[in-house]
Amino acid sequence: MILDPFGRPTTNLRISVTQRCNLRCIYCHREGETSPDTEMTVDEIVEIVKLGVELGIKSVKLTGGEPLVREDILKIVKSISRIPGVQDLSMTTNGNLLPVYAEDLAEAGLNRVNISLPTLNEQKYRAITGGDLKPVIAGIKAAVTAGLNPVKLNMVYMKDINTDEVYSMIDFAAETNTILQVIELEPVNLDRDFYEKHHAPLDALIKYLSERAKEVKVRRNMQNRKVYVLPEAKVEVVPPIENTEFCMHCTRIRLTSDGKLKPCLMRQDNLVDILTPMRNGADRAVLKNLFIEAIKRRRPYFIPSR
Repeated sequence: MILDPFGRPTTNLRISVTQRCNLRCIYCHREGETSPDTEMTVDEIVEIVKLGVELGIKSVKLTGGEPLVREDILKIVKSISRIPGVQDLSMTTNGNLLPVYAEDLAEAGLNRVNISLPTLNEQKYRAITGGDLKPVIAGIKAAVTAGLNPVKLNMVYMKDINTDEVYSMIDFAAETNTILQVIELEPVNLDRDFYEKHHAPLDALIKYLSERAKEVKVRRNMQNRKVYVLPEAKVEVVPPIENTEFCMHCTRIRLTSDGKLKPCLMRQDNLVDILTPMRNGADRAVLKNLFIEAIKRRRPYFIPSR
């Protein structure tokens, strides 16, 4: 395993398999990407994952865009799940296509899924995402039935939009046997006015959860996030990525949809292009060194570059 310059292991690889999406969520940060024209092939994704596993990667998460709009997504999942050393393979999705794909994804080797769900109100959902809530609800139930466990509901917490719904979301998580994950709004790829208008700190929610929790668990391998075990459901709280606690325990590196290793969501100035050398015929030793270089560029966001 290769440690970054701050002694942090890199065990989690987030792969944006596309920037295409069938929704237009107002809060989407697109994994810190802009809008590239290039997408990696299945073989290219698999080869980069294999390099990462050799360097200590254990967990892989497929993101986007919307991963399920790729016609070859099942092949991607099956190919990664068969790589020795990949201990956990998950996906973040908006859930619209899960009624079609949930069972096949589980059979292909996907372990678990995160589903974006900002609201349970159909009109509000359409205003936030441009889409229809009904297939998402069906997709959540399909994912639970397929055994993609745990199914997590990603609720981005936004003032004057959905903060008043968190209690009904907890009830919905209890009803569907899912975990609610409340995520603080990030300023990445967002209009500054939108962020300032709708950003809400999680302090009041955390106080409420702390008072009601039967148990509070800490996910040591996920930036010391806290999971509040309530009588009816589990609620995980995701603080802003740029805070010091998150940064100092970060184990992630990202792979953009156009094949660049991205050491930090919050930065655009330290990416390592691994796809271009791969397409130009670079051997595995060169590609592995590029992956090592990307790990060496990992640094907590709050520590300024030299």
